[in-house]
Amino acid sequence: MTTTVNLEPDDNELFEHHRFLASKGQEPLRVDKFLMNFIENATRSKIQQAAKEGHVWVNDAIVKPNYKVKAGDEVKVLFEHPPHEHLLVPEDIPLDIVYEDDVLLVVNKPAGMVVHPGHGNYSGTLINALIYHIDNLPANSNERPGLVHRIDKDTSGLLVIAKTEAAMTHLAKQFFDKTSEREYIALVWGNVEEDEGTIIGNVGRNPKNRLQMHVFPEGEEGKEAVTHYKVLERLGYVTMVSCKLETGRTHQIRVHMKYIGHTLFNDERYGGDKILKGTTFTKYKQFVDNAFKVLPRQALHAKTLGFIHPITGEQMRFDSEIPEDIQMCIEKWKNYSKNSSL
Repeated sequence: MTTTVNLEPDDNELFEHHRFLASKGQEPLRVDKFLMNFIENATRSKIQQAAKEGHVWVNDAIVKPNYKVKAGDEVKVLFEHPPHEHLLVPEDIPLDIVYEDDVLLVVNKPAGMVVHPGHGNYSGTLINALIYHIDNLPANSNERPGLVHRIDKDTSGLLVIAKTEAAMTHLAKQFFDKTSEREYIALVWGNVEEDEGTIIGNVGRNPKNRLQMHVFPEGEEGKEAVTHYKVLERLGYVTMVSCKLETGRTHQIRVHMKYIGHTLFNDERYGGDKILKGTTFTKYKQFVDNAFKVLPRQALHAKTLGFIHPITGEQMRFDSEIPEDIQMCIEKWKNYSKNSSL
């Protein structure tokens, strides 16, 4: 008998099934007719239904069936279940293993690595690497072997992986019961005035952009989300903070910090890749552009991870170094704040 458990984070995700780029010679054509020319065995009614459900996108925006596709448009069809043709394949990808025993391992995931297949990333993921490294990883309800929790593609840091069904159940319960420890380091826009605080607000899909999450402060939608933050260092137009998760929702820190007016530095999905604080001086703009180049992703790292070992009952706690790209970016801001009159 196989034991399956739910991941604690919000698993209502969309998986990319098809992506097409309209050629230079494309005449304006309804998107439902356009897709019929490319998707085998697709009926117009099926495509129209997908569009009505918000699963047809053009240039990363939801469109209706009557949208006219133009030359250069990127058309995507997304669904809430993974394509059947993409099976999990073991891949020999190096892993930064911090700790490993017979029932679990802790890995330090680099930025840029997707944790599990989906959204057009069906290879090169952490799961592909894990099933190469370990035989018979336990399944969970989302067919993501070994995963107890996860972090975003462009977030670096620590993850615990279960190697047995018993470990999976035990660890998942700790995350569900909020007894695990998860601390992240983030660089955010603006001066966070309070030395520390707690952000409470349900997190769920943004109804206007399904690729984003959104805070619903009244709790009318989404799932409960609680983030505790503490200021580590103020650097003028940005602040380095520690964020401890009480819950683990998709993009939780990213949307919670934006909700209180402090979007993560260079978080493209939530607008942090724009100059949100600072001056209009050309030299300042050049400085920020250089900082973006040093850190070409959101400034977020899962630094500390703690949990009870499923077998020994021992309190396990792991700490990781802040990655070089975030460190270099922080150093640039330190130097800028010292050498300029903010």
